[in-house]
Formats: sequence, C-alpha cells, structure tokens
Amino acid sequence: QVQLVESGGGLVQDGDSLNLSCVASGRTYELYGMGWFRQAPGKERESVASIGWKSGRTYYADTVKSRFTISKDNTRNTVSLQMNSLTPDDAGVYFCAADKTWRQQLAVRDFQYDYWGQGTQVTVAS
Repeated sequence: QVQLVESGGGLVQDGDSLNLSCVASGRTYELYGMGWFRQAPGKERESVASIGWKSGRTYYADTVKSRFTISKDNTRNTVSLQMNSLTPDDAGVYFCAADKTWRQQLAVRDFQYDYWGQGTQVTVAS
C-alpha cells in the first residue's frame, strides 16, 4: 500500500502562483508514475500533469503547459506541482495519484492510477 498526502492549496488571486506538494509513504519502491488531477464542481476529474517516478519523464495537459511544472524528489518521496499564472478556470480540488504499473507512456487517465490522496482545494478569485 501507498499513502499520499497533499498540501499547499488555498485561495489566491487571478494571476498568482501556488505550489502543491504530495508526500508518498509506504511501498513507494513499487511506483512507476505520479500524477496530479483536478476536479471542479460539476465537472469530471481531469489530468493536469504526470511524472515518471523512476524516469522523470513528464506530461502536461494542454491547458496548463508553460504555466505548471511537475517535479519530484525521490529522496523525500515528494511530488510537487508549481502553478503559475493561475486563472479561475484552474480552480478545483487537486488530487495526487500514484501508479504502480510500468507503462510505455505515462498514465494520464484516472483509472490507470492505483492510489489517491484526499485532495487539496485551490480557489482562484477573479
């Protein structure tokens, strides 16, 4: 089992930045990928960014490319999401997820992930 705990959410203004963190514990050695998802009220959960836990490869949704950066620190079992130039469209609950399956390409669908955090709220005021 792997446990994930997110932090760093909050209320910011349009154009501001936030940095989210996700700390993994447990059987982290079995992980191959980590991802960030978000869900706004009334909308489906969507992929934001992913990173290979061992490879370091990254994936970004088109809506966040050039504004968000995903990174990892394996020594601290931490994945971070630096979010710049936030807009109200970026608001929602952000979830960290972990994938324990090796894949040719990074997992970007929520059903591909095995473990989930409880989520952290991001609110962007216009």
